Amino acid sequence: MSVNFLLSETATGYALFEVIKAEEIGAKTQEVQESTQDLAKFGKFVKLKSFAPFKNAAHALENANDVSEGLVHEHLKAFLELNVPKPVKKVKSVIGVSDKNLAGSIMTELGDVECSAGELAQMLLRGVRYHGGKMLKQLQTGDMERAQLGLGHSYSRSKVKFNVNRSDNMIIQAIALVDQLDKDINTFSMRVREWYSWHFPELVRIVNDNRTFAKLAMVIRDKNSLNDERLHEIASHVDDDEAIAKSIIEAAKISMGQDISEADMENVITFAERVVKLADYRIRLHKYLVDKMAVVAPNLAELIGEIVGARLISHAGSLTNLSKYPASTIQILGAEKALFRALKTKGNTPKYGLIYHSSFIGRAGQKNKGRISRFLANKVSIVSRIDNFTDTPSTKFGEVLKRQVEERLQFYESGVAPTKNAVAMQEAMDSVLANVQVTPAVADSAAKKSKKDKKRKADDEAEDEEKPAKVSKKESKSKDKKEKKKEKKKEKHAK
Repeated sequence: MSVNFLLSETATGYALFEVIKAEEIGAKTQEVQESTQDLAKFGKFVKLKSFAPFKNAAHALENANDVSEGLVHEHLKAFLELNVPKPVKKVKSVIGVSDKNLAGSIMTELGDVECSAGELAQMLLRGVRYHGGKMLKQLQTGDMERAQLGLGHSYSRSKVKFNVNRSDNMIIQAIALVDQLDKDINTFSMRVREWYSWHFPELVRIVNDNRTFAKLAMVIRDKNSLNDERLHEIASHVDDDEAIAKSIIEAAKISMGQDISEADMENVITFAERVVKLADYRIRLHKYLVDKMAVVAPNLAELIGEIVGARLISHAGSLTNLSKYPASTIQILGAEKALFRALKTKGNTPKYGLIYHSSFIGRAGQKNKGRISRFLANKVSIVSRIDNFTDTPSTKFGEVLKRQVEERLQFYESGVAPTKNAVAMQEAMDSVLANVQVTPAVADSAAKKSKKDKKRKADDEAEDEEKPAKVSKKESKSKDKKEKKKEKKKEKHAK
């Protein structure tokens, strides 16, 4: 498709360029492509027809936002209607546009023009952007760069509404690190157990916790040094359980493990210290994640738990993305592979994804797991939207919806009817609004209502006054007609 005009959206305004000999340009694509770097050659193909600058920085930002969303601003519409010629013999002008969505919007708004975002239009617009500052003669040197810098900062600031306290990106990074630490700590702990068991194999059967085992390896070191005098020292590392401490000391006395050198023991203890530090950091990181979820998504954390809620946010990419998902998507979030495999093989689709790790699904019976997962996903979609769009974080909605899920579990078991959604949400709203002062709003509404009542009374009184007047007019007309009839009768009798 040949192009007659080119629309360039610059940081300073809209520019409309006229393409000279559009049919010849369409046939000489290679020649035009080579000339885009040379202004003298490119100027033979494209000439500036009109330029509409923006009024100010705010006006430029408003237009940039509309263009990015593929919408036609009133300023752009008026500019095109003024400068693009009307169709001649049903042949419409073709405007080259860089964005396909914007092209469709322009054709819808104007109606009598065609838009193209094809290869030829993109190639010509590339040359326009390259020589833009020189082809717009109204601009001085540096004006375009300054406008681009200012608009770029404003546009980015409007798109990235960053809140330091409510950054879900920190949650995504934290939950990813928690999962990685769990894997690493488990691997390293197995290595410590295997390594230290060459010296003290009985300790593995007595102590199951990885962190406790590593700490005991650091404290005991050489098993031959264990005696009854160290009972309280050992007990302090096993939650003050003297029975376990005694069994450790007794096992050390009859241990079948081999003796190892001091150098080997130092390596084992150094590695055990690293495992303990990682385990301690994992505990602190979990506490940080809990605190962060309480700020960013308090209702989601209250309903489904901090870890599962953080995994849902991480899998969706952000809390905003999660809030846009329907309940059916949230239900299988994390089970995409199983879903597509089931669709491909025409098998049964999965009933749950990441929400399977919630305690509610674990407590439900086997035949009710799918039902409770669907119900829980519905509540998760509600609280995620509340958390994303509310200005003041609160856990009231999460508490009420969590109680609803609990009642639903009881309903599956005993048949007791749960609380209705309208009642539950009204309860949550009342508890939230209890801490909000709404007196001024009530006063304003009362004042508005009184004004409306006064106006209505005045209108009613005016109508009442008008009605008798209308009636009197009708009566007078009827009297005139009767009198005329009587006069006609008298005239007939006289004749």
